[in-house]
This record gives sequence, C-alpha cells and structure tokens, in this order.
Amino acid sequence: MGYSGRIGNGHDDDTAMDALIAAAGRALAKGDPLDALNRIALREDASALALRGIALAQLGDLALARERLRDATRAFGSRAVVARARCVVAEAEIALVSRDLGWSAPALGDARTTLEAHGDLVNASHARHLEARHLLLRGRLDAADQMLAAIDPAALPPALRAAHELVLAGVATRRLKTGRVHAALARAEQAARAAGIPALLAEIEAATRVLHTPAARQMTRGNERPLLLADVEALLASQAFVVDACRHVVRHTDTLVSLTRRPVLFALVRILGEAWPVDVPRETLIKRAFRTRYVDETHRARLRVEIGRLRTVLRSLASVNATRRGFSLVPDDAHEVVVLAPPDDTPHADVLALLADGEAWSSSALAFALGVSQRTAQRSLDALATTGKVQAYGRGRARRWMAGTIPGFTTTLLLPGPLPSG
Repeated sequence: MGYSGRIGNGHDDDTAMDALIAAAGRALAKGDPLDALNRIALREDASALALRGIALAQLGDLALARERLRDATRAFGSRAVVARARCVVAEAEIALVSRDLGWSAPALGDARTTLEAHGDLVNASHARHLEARHLLLRGRLDAADQMLAAIDPAALPPALRAAHELVLAGVATRRLKTGRVHAALARAEQAARAAGIPALLAEIEAATRVLHTPAARQMTRGNERPLLLADVEALLASQAFVVDACRHVVRHTDTLVSLTRRPVLFALVRILGEAWPVDVPRETLIKRAFRTRYVDETHRARLRVEIGRLRTVLRSLASVNATRRGFSLVPDDAHEVVVLAPPDDTPHADVLALLADGEAWSSSALAFALGVSQRTAQRSLDALATTGKVQAYGRGRARRWMAGTIPGFTTTLLLPGPLPSG
C-alpha cells in the first residue's frame, strides 16, 4: 500500500489531528502497520477506522481492510469530502492489489479530482498512480503514459516517488525500452532507500530480475536460443523479417501485419519461418496448421485457399512461393527470417502471463484484462488446472486463481497490449 500518511479527522482539518492519529499515519507511511495498529487498536472514530483499514491491507488482510475503510467512509459523513476521498483511494489500491479490476474507476477519478481541488496533491498523485497501474495491467500503455505525465515526481515524498518510477519502468518494459527501464529502476531504488521501506526495495528487485531472465526464444535456420528483453528490443529494431509468435504478428522494420484474428494463417507463416530458407512439404503444413493426422484432397484444397490468403496479407512484406514438394517463404527485402517464440509455447499462455505476478485473480478479472468473455477465461483456467499449472482457492464469487509455480522466465511479451513497432 502506498498510503501517504494522511486521512483526516472528519472535518478536513489535518492540523487538528490528535497525536495518536498523526503517529499512526507516520508509521503507515514508513510501512510499519504493526506500530500503527498498536496506537489506534482501541479507537472507533472515523480516522482510526481508516488507518486501521490501511494497516490491515499492508498486513495482507484485504477483505477486512476494505470493510474498515467502508466503515470509516460512513463515519466521516458527507461533509468530510477530503477524508472520504482518501478512503476511496485506499480502497482502490486494495482493489488493484486483489485484482478486482471491475472496481469503479470513475469513483477513483472523482476522488482524485476532489483531492486536487482541496490542495491534497500528494494523495491526488497517489490516485493517479493507481489509475496508471490499472491501465498498465490492461495493456493501455498510451493512456497510462498520459496519466503519469500529469505528475511531478520531484514534489512527491520518497515512497511515492519510488512508486512513480516503478510504474514508469512497467510502461517502458512493456514498450521494450530497456534503457528507460534501467534508468527508472535506478531512480526508484534511490527513492526507496530514502524512504526506508523494505517492501518497496523488494518490488524494485523483482522488477529488475525481469530484465535478466529469458523473455523469448529466437528460432533461425533450425537453431534456437533464449533472448532477454534487451535482445528482443534489438531484434525488433534490426532489419530481420520477424514472425512474432508472442503477439501473432509479422513485421519487417516499420511494417507490421497482425494475424491475431487469423490463427491458421499465422500457423502457416510460423511453420514457413521456422523452416526458412528451406521449403516445407504440403503434408507437414496441413498436419501442423490444421491439426490433423490424416491428409486427403479436401485438406490439400483448403491449403491452397489458405496459402492464397496468406499471400494476400503478406504482399507488402514477402512472397509465398510454391515448390515441387510444398511452399517456401521469400521476404522482399530482408536477408534473415527469425521466429520470435514465447519462452514456453504453453496453451493459454496469456492467462499464465497475468497469473505470473503472484497475485490471486478472479476469472472475471482475467477476462476483463484479456478482453475476452468470462467463459473463455474459465475454460483456459480449467485446462491449466488439469495440468497443475494453476490452483483455485475459495468458492463461488470468492474463488481466486494463482499460478501453481512461478515460471523461470518473464512473460512480459505475452501480457495484454500492443508490442512496439520497433
């Protein structure tokens, strides 16, 4: 929790807060929830309820934390608009941590507007960070950038400055701008050390590990090697013809052809790319692209149709030539064809990518983040559960899903959102 240490006393007069409330707020701002609870455990006034909710959230009891914050919101009353807005921001952070992505985004925006109007720019900035993190989780990188651009990090206390740099690093990671990631994480570490909060330092360390773990595989001329995010960035900026199996697109320099809604066409171009510069027999293309063990004339006729469609969509980048035994891929300008494959070609990899953050997700939140129906997300979870890759906790609406094990590679390239054009 990135709480700034201020809630209010019910009359929006922070200077009148008593010593215990002020001390508890400072303890929370330093990441010491037990000290805060010791100071306010016996109190039931609105400020104490709010601080207790934040302390419980820092300790991981998110459900009870939300209850206390809602109790505090009611206790503050309608006149304490700033204190109520701060409670909304705290509840929004709990919703984000618990992956309740359906939580009311307009309520957070209204709270931020209230805080800005009353001069509480620190908590207003914290609200903006939460909005940016929510957008980042859904892959809306441009909107997250715009949200962050309105924040002056120099005016923030160290803890929020570290949080700001972490969100910047997250956006840069997803855009494959690894130089910016290193710079943002260095600034985040400096701010976190100034804040003296171990949890922040641990989060920065985890973000740094992403840069040093395999993110993809490069498949060229029958050879395969793992790639770090920096290697992927360099590959996409190169002159190679790239068949991107992480995003189901084909690209060369600044030209990109998306095949996300044409899975058969992408399967064909990937098979041809893996074999390049050699051609691929028709039987191999049929069996792998159409997922069948038997080949007859109907499959051959279908292959001719799909190859024709592939030629049409790739006409700005490459040709697909017929050979005596099959077909071959011939790029127009590139001298190298590379298949950029996920580190693990596991089915339902997009679901695993979201679960790899170690948080507990509901099927509805996964569906919301991926932009699919809840039934589609549930089918993916059921399939992954049968192989032990995910685990379910709770029942009914309280059911949550987590990854069975954390993979030994980063799933950044499999997360929702556009991959940079290079």
